[in-house]
Amino acid sequence: MRFNKIQVLSAMLETGMVPVFYHQDVDVAKNVIKACYEGGVRAFEFTNRGDFAHEVFAEVTKWSNKHCPDMIMGVGTIVDAGTASLYLQLGANFVVSPILNPDIFKVCNRRCVPYIPGCGSVSEIGMAQELGADVVKVFPASNVGGPSFVKNVKAPMPWTNIMVTGGVEPTDENLLAWFKAGVACVGMGSNLFPKEVVAHQEWNIITELCKASLESIQKAKL
Repeated sequence: MRFNKIQVLSAMLETGMVPVFYHQDVDVAKNVIKACYEGGVRAFEFTNRGDFAHEVFAEVTKWSNKHCPDMIMGVGTIVDAGTASLYLQLGANFVVSPILNPDIFKVCNRRCVPYIPGCGSVSEIGMAQELGADVVKVFPASNVGGPSFVKNVKAPMPWTNIMVTGGVEPTDENLLAWFKAGVACVGMGSNLFPKEVVAHQEWNIITELCKASLESIQKAKL
């Protein structure tokens, strides 16, 4: 592990944003990571979405370690312990799931790697914390209940660090709503990486979206 658990969680909570991205083309993935890095991002979730995704992750992580030295690379869309173990061997510094799987906690806790499970109810959030989650992911955030869900969870459980993914937009208005509700961090995917921007390789647009989003987040935290 290039980064320990405290460094990973600190980067997530300080910047307040984790881009969520997958592409089967290694060069596209490298360019996206670099664009995010130049935009101020310091924790990046590469999603385990396609065949041989782990091979792409291995290559881009080695590249990132050299060219984006402060970028913390993690993996998302992990639903079983075996896949989590595979990605840890390939350099993942954190693991994110759309679900809560106790077996993944065993793998990650043993290596002191943050596991951020997907939760859709207060009971799941409580169970995740019991199993050792420092941060829980509310997913799909906009469908589960949006900012009001986060606010109402934080009222009786103020110690809860929530990352929301699904329906987060890189706008002042949307980010303000989430952070005022009490999220610790947001995961942002397709809205940060418009298909046409990636297709036309307009990496500077992604950099600017990241910069603007991070500025909005800092303002929302005030």
